[in-house]
Amino acid sequence: MDRDGTVNEEMGYINHISRFKMLPGSEEAVRLVNQSGLKAVVITNQSGVGRGYFPDGLVEKVHETLEKTLSQYGAHLDGIYYCPHHPVAAKGEYKKDCDCRKPKIGLIKKAAEELDIDLSRSYMIGDRYNDVEMAKKFKGKGILVLTGYGMGEYEHLRKSWPVEPDYIAKDLYEAVEWALRDAEKNN
Repeated sequence: MDRDGTVNEEMGYINHISRFKMLPGSEEAVRLVNQSGLKAVVITNQSGVGRGYFPDGLVEKVHETLEKTLSQYGAHLDGIYYCPHHPVAAKGEYKKDCDCRKPKIGLIKKAAEELDIDLSRSYMIGDRYNDVEMAKKFKGKGILVLTGYGMGEYEHLRKSWPVEPDYIAKDLYEAVEWALRDAEKNN
């Protein structure tokens, strides 16, 4: 799943830990994934590091806060992977056209290898079309949530999408419910 706009509120760039706020139902959604036996993994672009808006350490602090919040609900993430790069706007070593920036699939391939995940039976949930595009690239299913940028992308950009999401959900909880039903149906 994507992070900003999907699991937590979309704040532009979370350049201070006080700006990190979970979206309602996200903790329960991750717990549902955990209870199903599937892996709960976050894949996120964090080019604010490369742009010089905040250090890598802040991203790590946000992820620690995310994991602590989830643990209070009996939920956990099996992995968190992020890309600090940007091909144009970043500076120094972070300015590059990498294979880990979504919608490219470098990070999801790394997660699949490290966590023994079958990508062809996986789902990507996010609030941007590039999350759906990434799912199609790894031959999984893409779910668009209408939180974060999702509603605007759906209303204003969907006519330009080369492929449709497999499902459109109001939020992460509904997306997880659909993915779990779909996974059960396809077993």
